[in-house]
Amino acid sequence: MTDLTTLLEVGGPVAALGGGAAYARAKHPGVYWSTVGLPISTARLLSSYGSVMEACGLTVAPSQLRMLAVKAATRREVRPVPPRRGIIRPTSTGLRLRLRLAPGQEPADVAASAERLRHAWGVHAVYVTTVKPGVVELRLVGFDVLRQVRMPRKLDAGFLQVPVALREDAMPFIRDYRTVPHQLTLGATLSGKSMYLRHLIAGLAPHPVALVGIDCKRGVELAPFAARLSALATDPEQAAELLPALVKEMEDRYDLIKARQGIAPDTPVEEITSDIWGLPESERPVPLVLFVDEVAELFLVATRKDEERRDEMVTQLIRLAQLGRAAGIYLEVCGQRFGAELGKGATMLRAQLTGRVCHRVNDEASAKMALGDIAPEAVSAACAIAPECPGLAVAGDTSGGWSRIRTPYLSLSDAAAACRESAHLVPDVPALKPFLPEVAVRPVASPALAVESRPATG
Repeated sequence: MTDLTTLLEVGGPVAALGGGAAYARAKHPGVYWSTVGLPISTARLLSSYGSVMEACGLTVAPSQLRMLAVKAATRREVRPVPPRRGIIRPTSTGLRLRLRLAPGQEPADVAASAERLRHAWGVHAVYVTTVKPGVVELRLVGFDVLRQVRMPRKLDAGFLQVPVALREDAMPFIRDYRTVPHQLTLGATLSGKSMYLRHLIAGLAPHPVALVGIDCKRGVELAPFAARLSALATDPEQAAELLPALVKEMEDRYDLIKARQGIAPDTPVEEITSDIWGLPESERPVPLVLFVDEVAELFLVATRKDEERRDEMVTQLIRLAQLGRAAGIYLEVCGQRFGAELGKGATMLRAQLTGRVCHRVNDEASAKMALGDIAPEAVSAACAIAPECPGLAVAGDTSGGWSRIRTPYLSLSDAAAACRESAHLVPDVPALKPFLPEVAVRPVASPALAVESRPATG
């Protein structure tokens, strides 16, 4: 009886501790990793590093000098040599360590064994990146960081760089307009595409840029951000007037570049290779980001007159995509589907959009429209996104690289508040003044909305 009582006294705290660990692992994976998972995985890695490398085929025969030294000193069997391991650096989401590859090895050898390393060391995933010739970094992720997205606290994002989502390797996904000037974002209803767009606009709001929107759904997506927009078109008729103004603004910027650099005035725009970043800061026009929500609405036609207007708008969009980068004009094109069935010019426009982000779509053909021409292996990953995972997407670019990302939650009110706080940063772009949106102002004494025109700010 005494032994049973003692067992119960000892087993109670142990069971409570085990239950607490299980709860933390399910509900607070970050806490579980820091307290339990990190020590266990580190111990596994240190104790089994050599044997795991050998089982994965990542060891090489030792040099003759090493063999002679070992036999002379210990007379024991000389084992194959694994890659030299660097210092283990723990993080809030996993571990990092660098490996110096043995002669004859390449990073692809380590990347091919990533799944085996994951199981051997008890982590969620292992990613391999090349640091420099002969050195790779292993990034071990301890848990599924996309299940509960927590963006890193310290983000090194510069001008025209927006940390908009978290990648599956626990690194931030940064939308860099200087590197990837134009992007296509696809996603079905409730897939998280609008949340992605909110993060982009709220992230760009504090930057000295002009934000322009085309939202043919009567402005329901972009109108809440009107306080920070320099122009807004809410139907195809307004878009047909706004796009020529943007093309004219682009041509004026090219004229400015030619005048500054001494290029002949009759030089075709297509032959000018410089950009606005070569101009003095005092003469440089502000960058301009054009958001096109539900691009298919620009392609839909009902009459022959609408068809002519559609052809003109598509031609202007293609010109902006082909030539806008050097003039500091960047495109964010969003929609549910985007392919040849939309009409003439759709495929040509898509080919100019370097970045691709595909949220959950309704069919495989839509995923192929976004990713099939740049990363065919990413199509299956996009098709596997479940409806209960809004914000999850596959991001790629024309280099062929891709990764799974997820956007954290951002309420519409918070995004709109960020735009209102940055309303004083709306630049003065004379070509866009006719399209300056009206801003809804809520009086303190009355719940009714009063709409008034907002003056342009310098």
